[in-house]
Amino acid sequence: MIASRTRAVLCSAAALAFGAAFVPTGTAGAETMVAEPDSFTSAFTAMATPDMVINPDGVVTPGAAGAYGTFNYRINSDLDVICYDITVEGITAPFMSPAKTATHIHQAPAGKPGPPRIAFPNPIEQPSGAFQSSGCLKGPFTTGVKNVDTGIDTGVGFTVKQIEDDPAAFFTDTHTAANPVGAVRGQLTAVPLGGVETGAGGTAAGSPAELPLLPIGAGLAVLLGAGVMLHRKATA
Repeated sequence: MIASRTRAVLCSAAALAFGAAFVPTGTAGAETMVAEPDSFTSAFTAMATPDMVINPDGVVTPGAAGAYGTFNYRINSDLDVICYDITVEGITAPFMSPAKTATHIHQAPAGKPGPPRIAFPNPIEQPSGAFQSSGCLKGPFTTGVKNVDTGIDTGVGFTVKQIEDDPAAFFTDTHTAANPVGAVRGQLTAVPLGGVETGAGGTAAGSPAELPLLPIGAGLAVLLGAGVMLHRKATA
């Protein structure tokens, strides 16, 4: 009985992270896991830190002290595919969110709350204690959270092209039972050809410059070396 009451309280706290305008819908599903495409139209990275976490009122609500995450995304907007390589250090499971997973891309600029648009599989704990995940998802997307005014899932109608059009309008995060509003958060930054730069992260236990820029994952080789393998769309 106590355990059930504790879970209910934690879930209520997690729901607050999405604001009063968004409520959980259950286990809605749409996107599919797919193989990595041969090329990408863009790539993005974010250095996520606890001091970047914002509550629904836009107030800084620090996440897991000393934690940090590196979130790398590669997009093929022609196929509506996003590939992810995520590493988070310094957090404690379990993950928890009113969405169908607890790891997301949300739509909101720095310092603002906003709805989730894509829900990613939660990172898995490694022997080192870090949490890592990698793979590729293809739209259409759902998050398991709906807008209370429209009744529509916050992922419906979203495409990865919207990230390409305005990456600064999106942030990425992950949520845990200990930090339901968010354990770490970082704004997306486009990766330039010829190198990788960190996203709009804050400060963690160490300087962001001392933190790893890239996790070990399927997309590591793509983002290193000569830069990101991109293809340009044909223009009229």
